[in-house]
Amino acid sequence: MRGTLTSSIGVTCATALALPLALPALPATAAPARPSASGRPAEAAAPARPSGAGVPGSTRSLPLVPLTHERVLGTAPVQGLYRPDGEHFSLVGVVWDDPDTELHGSVQVRTRPARPGKWSGWQDVETHNADHGADPGTAERQARRVRGATAPLWVGASQGVEVRVRAVAGDANGRAQGGRTHAPRPPLPSGLRLELVDPGAAPPPADAPADAPRTGPQTDAAQAAWAADRDTAGFGALEIPALGRRATERELARLHGPVRGKPYIGPRPKIVTRRGWGADESLRDPGFVYTKKVKVAFVHHTASGNNYTCSQAPSVIRSIYRYHVRSMGWLDIGYNFLVDKCGTIYEGRAGGVTKAVLGAHTAGFNNDSTGIAVIGSYGETKPSGAAVTAVARIAAWKLGLYGADPRGRTYLTSGGGNLFPEGKNVRLNVLSGHRDGFATECPGKWLYAKLGTARSGAARYQGR
Repeated sequence: MRGTLTSSIGVTCATALALPLALPALPATAAPARPSASGRPAEAAAPARPSGAGVPGSTRSLPLVPLTHERVLGTAPVQGLYRPDGEHFSLVGVVWDDPDTELHGSVQVRTRPARPGKWSGWQDVETHNADHGADPGTAERQARRVRGATAPLWVGASQGVEVRVRAVAGDANGRAQGGRTHAPRPPLPSGLRLELVDPGAAPPPADAPADAPRTGPQTDAAQAAWAADRDTAGFGALEIPALGRRATERELARLHGPVRGKPYIGPRPKIVTRRGWGADESLRDPGFVYTKKVKVAFVHHTASGNNYTCSQAPSVIRSIYRYHVRSMGWLDIGYNFLVDKCGTIYEGRAGGVTKAVLGAHTAGFNNDSTGIAVIGSYGETKPSGAAVTAVARIAAWKLGLYGADPRGRTYLTSGGGNLFPEGKNVRLNVLSGHRDGFATECPGKWLYAKLGTARSGAARYQGR
């Protein structure tokens, strides 16, 4: 997910900065209620509900404070926060006011587990996250409450946290660097806040009755999300069952009409629905946005770390969903599908798994594409074989619904980004990595290296 910087960094810290050994503990500060991307009021950040309260989680948004007396253009180049206890969260991230401003520096966090125990070691949080998001100029991208943000980091159930954000050394005076001259700018973005995300209570077990409460009241939003998948599963189903090849071909004909010649489509895999992973449909904006077709599937990693168990994957997804919507100001979770390390496939953005739902996963190329995110970080860790197989299976089916060959190449028009200008017609692999459309490290070196395997597997599942 780490974006490759294409311009000089104009930031300086005039002197070496030493972090204090112990930060002062600040009183709890609840962020004021702010409107969502649609302008409707959002929840105020508040302490987590008791575990017995049911499904909804919570988000605590705490302002960072200076950790040094130094100021560069009026901004402290090192900021942080220390909360030794009293919190309840499982995922963290840092956000700031302007989504067009990058955080040139490092973010590190350590946490204290919810049960009595020692503090964790310091963990790096991925700071370059702008490559994930809605296309430039779209209503979702231009919404008032969209914020800049790091990637989310899953830390598990925790009660204490310490975070430190340090600007990279650079030049704040606008002098030329690398042949370019840039305007002076503060070393860190304004409005830095620590987001503490509680995913809420775990869903009922898989064998619970279909009408067991999972996402709170059956609101209009929940019923709309369930209805969007009624062409593949029963209303309010916890999962969309797998189909064999013949049944999948019949489904294709029902959805898109008779196919001339041999239908190349992978058998539909089992998909855990939004209700199945416990989505609180009241968080997202109402309604769905669609694109014309699906020509490309982009593979991502969530960069949220690998310290989760497969049984925790629904909680991780609920946390990422909440972070994307409440902390970053998006309409819904950005990815169309997610895959965990055990190969389980999950429905992402609402609107129907068979439909061409417009996501917010590959800035500049969300139109006519779908986004598949493997939960974890794969810059230094190899993905499991089960995860790679699941990517191949969901790609074979989803691309097959729109007649796309996962071994082929096609064209998409760029909506703008740091690799291709707006309006450029770009030739891409039908099954691409995020870095093919944006200068970024996503989906990580090791997952990207497995895309050839995923392409050949997907083609085989399609019967090619």
